[in-house]
Amino acid sequence: MRIAIAQSRVDRDVRANGREIRGLMRRAAAGGARLVQFPEGAASGYAKSELAGWDDVDWPALREELAETAALAGSLGLWVVLGSAHPLTAPHRPHNSLYLISDAGVLAGRYDKRRCSNTEITGWYSPGEAPLTFTVDGFTFGCAICIEIVFPELFAEYEALGVDAVLVSTYSRDPVFGGLARGHAAATCLWISLAIPAQCSQPLPSSLVGPNGMVLAEAGRDGEPDLVFATLDRGDPAFAIALEKARPWRRTARLGEIYASRRVDDPRSRDRAAF
Repeated sequence: MRIAIAQSRVDRDVRANGREIRGLMRRAAAGGARLVQFPEGAASGYAKSELAGWDDVDWPALREELAETAALAGSLGLWVVLGSAHPLTAPHRPHNSLYLISDAGVLAGRYDKRRCSNTEITGWYSPGEAPLTFTVDGFTFGCAICIEIVFPELFAEYEALGVDAVLVSTYSRDPVFGGLARGHAAATCLWISLAIPAQCSQPLPSSLVGPNGMVLAEAGRDGEPDLVFATLDRGDPAFAIALEKARPWRRTARLGEIYASRRVDDPRSRDRAAF
């Protein structure tokens, strides 16, 4: 399955964001992608960076842009994972979300960031409470946002839910996120993508990591909008050990029975005060 990971410029101008998103969608479809992923806050702008407060967001214009984007997804036959603030009923703060738009142009789901940062949770966003999984062309995906990459239990949760890949959208310049993506991918044997804003790309470009923990594709680091294409292929020999041996064995190991059934009752095992 061919996917595209966008490195769009994220702005406080929702009209400019919408134009850039749709331009990259057209490029993704022309390149044969079935799904394109955008960064955190790609449609609305991201709090703390472009936005001084929620009054800065033109919510009616944002809804119009989202509707136009969904219509284009249907026209292109392209799945879209799109970062945006999702407004709630006043006085509740918005969610920090990823909209899932199907290849029929329909809003098929929404992931709300569960592990918000301290700044986000105290002044900007309402947290979400549930994972999101969806399937396209036989591949199952999960979603995560930004700082959630430092919580390994979320990736273990998605592995237990049977996903093939986790799509991580972020607004971050921290290159450590790239190392964390590689570590989680290698530990869980999942593909992990990072969608990064263009203005953050010099230290941390958009990329895809394979289930063996290796970077498979990477966008440019020049601060410009870009699109990186990659193919998810379970039959690739490079992933045979990760997918056919390591992942099923680790799942069995986590259950613990293979160890419990082999523990022994031995005095030298119990005595921890002797060599």
